[in-house]
Amino acid sequence: MFSEDVGSFFRSPVREIFKKVDLNAIYSFAGGYPSAETFPLEEIRQTMSEVIDKYSGKAFQYGATQGVPDLREAVAERCGVPVERVQITSSSQQGIDVCTRVLVDPGDVILTSSPSYLGALQSFRSYRADIRGVAHNSDVDAFRAEYEKVITEAKAEGKKIKFLYMIPDFQNPSGESLTLQERRMLVSLAQKHDFLIVEDSPYRELRYEGEPIPTMYSLDPDRVIHLGSFSKIFAPGFRLGWAIAHPDILDKIYVCKQSLDLCPPIFDQYVAAEFLKSGRLDANLKKSIELYRSKRDLLLSQLEEHMPEGITWTHPEGGLFLFLTMPEGFDAVRFYDRALDAGVAYVAGEFFHPDGSGKNTMRMNFSFMSPQKIKEGVELLARLLYDEIL
Repeated sequence: MFSEDVGSFFRSPVREIFKKVDLNAIYSFAGGYPSAETFPLEEIRQTMSEVIDKYSGKAFQYGATQGVPDLREAVAERCGVPVERVQITSSSQQGIDVCTRVLVDPGDVILTSSPSYLGALQSFRSYRADIRGVAHNSDVDAFRAEYEKVITEAKAEGKKIKFLYMIPDFQNPSGESLTLQERRMLVSLAQKHDFLIVEDSPYRELRYEGEPIPTMYSLDPDRVIHLGSFSKIFAPGFRLGWAIAHPDILDKIYVCKQSLDLCPPIFDQYVAAEFLKSGRLDANLKKSIELYRSKRDLLLSQLEEHMPEGITWTHPEGGLFLFLTMPEGFDAVRFYDRALDAGVAYVAGEFFHPDGSGKNTMRMNFSFMSPQKIKEGVELLARLLYDEIL
């Protein structure tokens, strides 16, 4: 009774955790949830009332598939692009999925980093794409050579390379960012070998130190599809994101979305547009950045204080995650049940690697829990790791 695609679906281990346990009852470093403290409830309530007064029943009617003009214009102004290059999506996850849907046939190659975002890998596999990951290398020449090798191998097999999927700012799961030189290198590869780039940027505005780096989209606006999201900078419950791309690409996404959801949530779009245009989003984002910076710093200091020797971790300049690497031979999937039984959760890094490697890694989130729970959770996890490793 089921389609052949169903066999390519796989369950998110993060969502499986959410089904089994109450996140508030354990020490959860597992999800990518923003802190509820960052949700400006009073301002949202006020904005909702303003939207109803301003738009009346129009705010609850069907709307344009591309998104309501007010929000498209606000996003275009914020991102410095023409409004005709903006498509509103029902979350950035939909942006990932619809890009794959309109570009990829079964067996086509999608290039990505290794590790890479789990939700993207789920989408790619559901369309039976051939996912080929490349580990990051700070030596740009070696980094390029590895991508060239993977591209050459795929072409030798008669494969079509459709796009490179990349999170250049504060990557999920590693928290790392690409340098400008690395971004230019990847764009030049796309130009040389004629494939597109899907630049996923839900965390870009959550920077806690350092200077912003130009987007990959800015380096080649006709070849890069830039995806953004309100989930991490406003509230995920609105389920709103955007795609910025060449109008010819957006036209295919527009037609595709008609069969998916007809249009993004209309009332939510008007609320987001008013919130953005009024300056409330930026005012609240400033508070969110201060909160997340303090939580990141706390998690880093606690790891430094409590983790056993031989364990390393990334030092993200922004975003919501960092990545731990345990000694070779450690199995984070096998260790997980023991950790969860003790009351602490993480996501095993293996799930983020297209080839199933990274068994000795784990992703940790620092945005969701309170400072006290971060401290207690790290101490508990460290004790369990001491017993397992030493």
